[in-house]
Amino acid sequence: MKKLLSLSLAAMMIGSLAACGGSTPAPATEAPAATEAAAETEAEAEAEAGEEKAEEEGETAGAELSGDAIKIGFFAPISAASAAADGASAINSAKLAVKLVNENGGINGAPVELADFDDGLDTTEAANIAEKLAYDDSVAAVVSGSYSGPTKVAAPIFQDAGKLMVSAYAVHPDVTGAGDLIFSQSFPGAVQATGAAVFTAEQLKAKKVAIIYVDLDFGTTQVNAFKAKLEKDYPDVEVVYEQGVAISDSDLTSVVTAAAASGADLIYSVNYYEQAAEVLRQVGLQGLDIPVLGTEGADSWMLLDIAGEYANGLYITTNMNRDDQNEQTQAYIENYRKEYGIEPDMVGASVYDAFQVLFEAMKNVGTDSEAMRDYIAGMKNFDTVTGTLLYYNAEGSAVKPIQVQLVTDGEYHFAGVVDDEAIIDPANY
Repeated sequence: MKKLLSLSLAAMMIGSLAACGGSTPAPATEAPAATEAAAETEAEAEAEAGEEKAEEEGETAGAELSGDAIKIGFFAPISAASAAADGASAINSAKLAVKLVNENGGINGAPVELADFDDGLDTTEAANIAEKLAYDDSVAAVVSGSYSGPTKVAAPIFQDAGKLMVSAYAVHPDVTGAGDLIFSQSFPGAVQATGAAVFTAEQLKAKKVAIIYVDLDFGTTQVNAFKAKLEKDYPDVEVVYEQGVAISDSDLTSVVTAAAASGADLIYSVNYYEQAAEVLRQVGLQGLDIPVLGTEGADSWMLLDIAGEYANGLYITTNMNRDDQNEQTQAYIENYRKEYGIEPDMVGASVYDAFQVLFEAMKNVGTDSEAMRDYIAGMKNFDTVTGTLLYYNAEGSAVKPIQVQLVTDGEYHFAGVVDDEAIIDPANY
């Protein structure tokens, strides 16, 4: 498996011939043609042998770059009140990725620069940012560190401009549906929600589910996939309550009360961290003995801060396993803590991984969009912070296992994994 920050150049092993002379100059004579031909053949053979050996040992040099700074565009919901923690995680990890790659020599000797923008979770602003980055010739590629709404608006703009973009964690299928220059580092909502349905029925053994979801693409996409999987494969599991909430809603007392009154033995909470924390608080404050299954939207240090002790017992589907002993995972966690003094989360890890994918492509094929597209499309078994990226499917979506985490003693820990390829490959939806 490839190592994420293995950015050193290796020397090509080329054989050479040296001319030798005796201690006494010999009379000048014309070398026979056969002797010259033999020498040339020998030199070529040694050179080819050296090249083959270097390739076998993984010592071939990477793409030649000019040495000028490589600029990567980036946007995230940094100032959005309802997404501030995710915005902070995103920009923190983007800066960390750039800092670490530069400390390790850049990309084949070329330093990396970050051109970062704040979309404020506003689709109009995201479109404006995309227009700036897409037609700026100094920008080699772009990473989206934003939600589905801004990202799916930006994606077609980059596609039309011929500029490659990697989305870190947006879940809507329209993101990669924009074209062949758009990739997603995380799985779409339908994959995560289908895995959640399997975990609900097979591990949590729930029979009556209450669904509380944010009334945005993030929520509706996952709710629809979750219900479809239950209806198809687990008809004995019934959805007894379903309620959408606004991302600005801060008091969900009546919603949780109604969910409990429905007789539910599980609450499926498809929300971002603030509403997800409020669901947990209300379950605890109302003294309800109902487990809660959340999503990657609840994978945030801010949820732990807001919900406090009420977060314990929460299950979530996500793409980051903190207990994974993968070198990249543990190094990222350590570096993030050291740099920012707080715990990293799935949003930050996904952003970091998106940059690692770009770095790997640029290291090997340079900064041409089509060359990077072809390289990324062919990546397999690539080690990332969020586990092994098995491959990208034809739509540009990453195929990787779904992690299930459980909050215990105020920390996220491993609780299970869904790795059935029929579920985790978005092409099956």
